Amino acid sequence: MKLAKAASIPAAVAGSSDPAIHVRDGLHRVETKLAQLLNSNEALISEICHYLVDGGGKRLRPLFILLVFRACGGIDDLLEDAVDAAIALELIHSATLLHDDIIDTGMLRRGKPSAYARYGPSASLVAGDYLFCRAFELCGRFDERLVRTAAGACLQLTEGEVMEGRMRHHAAATLDDYLAVITRKTASLFGAGGRVAADLAGAGPATIDAMEQLGLALGRAFQMVDDVLDIVGPEEKIGKPVGSDLRAGVLSLPVVIGMRETPELKGLFANGAMQNDGDLRRALELVRRPAVLREAQALAAGQIAVARDLLSTVAPSPYRDGLRILIDDQLARDS
Repeated sequence: MKLAKAASIPAAVAGSSDPAIHVRDGLHRVETKLAQLLNSNEALISEICHYLVDGGGKRLRPLFILLVFRACGGIDDLLEDAVDAAIALELIHSATLLHDDIIDTGMLRRGKPSAYARYGPSASLVAGDYLFCRAFELCGRFDERLVRTAAGACLQLTEGEVMEGRMRHHAAATLDDYLAVITRKTASLFGAGGRVAADLAGAGPATIDAMEQLGLALGRAFQMVDDVLDIVGPEEKIGKPVGSDLRAGVLSLPVVIGMRETPELKGLFANGAMQNDGDLRRALELVRRPAVLREAQALAAGQIAVARDLLSTVAPSPYRDGLRILIDDQLARDS
């Protein structure tokens, strides 16, 4: 298999352990243009969009897209394309956060009141729609296949949201059910980002497919780690009450593993249960058992291993090293 050749990188940053340093120019462009796109002729829309997007977030998706673009040989002349693709997917992600909090009546987001809590459901819904429109305004200049990739990710996101709702308090849910939900709802944007970035860089079909699969594996690992953090906290790190997903009946990895072995947890998770703090404390005890956490971490590590293996599709470079660090960092996350 022919390896995709990476773009050159300044020697001064080649040895950095921070993957963002390798694409800092692209990330700066992302932040500058993203801030402009959040502005609307209606002040309330602008305020909500800036409140959400300016208020934190790891920019993990733009970082991933820019690293894949460079690792696959993306050149300076095409960087603006990669920047626009990164912004578009970040806008889509941000829109889903607004809509998720409406669906879940989520009162906290990143350690502060959510847009839903501060502005109400109607205004938050419209702001989310605005972000979707901004995303596809950017996508409109790309080739049809790239627009289809972004649209396909949005379709999967909506299906994943409905599937997650269908699986709430579903005590018979399996690991396959869980994987189907997170692949659609979380991993699909990472997969689309990897595919679009490699395509924009001019990589061959095999590399484009590999970067999509790498993104899917990274996205699954990201969500698996998030699920563990939801039950172990601490609250000041994860930005929401510990066990909030568990109380809401959201299907998570520790819950799926725990229910497989513990009928008591099935009863607590079932629809109508866990309505008081005592039930939640007991459920947290059951999903925090060492065996459950070990298995959850092992499954996340398995997705990380898949992503690392797929890195062999691109030629050695500091950009590929940056991707490896980004992938490995997911297991060490504490927020």
